[in-house]
Amino acid sequence: MISTIIVAIIVGAIIGALARLVLPGKQSISLVVTIILGILGSLIGSWIVYQLGYSNDNGGFKIIPFLAGIVVAALLIVGYGAATGRKQV
Repeated sequence: MISTIIVAIIVGAIIGALARLVLPGKQSISLVVTIILGILGSLIGSWIVYQLGYSNDNGGFKIIPFLAGIVVAALLIVGYGAATGRKQV
């Protein structure tokens, strides 16, 4: 249980950081918010991909859910910036 939470935090940090990298300008959000939005982006993106019928029958790294997580996290970061009124420089 604890290891699953730690892995989710690490993956969330990676997804959130990559999402911030693909967005233009500087986002003025904290590391904690980045991790939370990364975790949410990963969960929502993976859920959407699997609902659309994706299956990883060959095994290996699941690149499609990973990329979808980055896209969703980027959208969440933009939404968070719009909701809080923080501008991107």
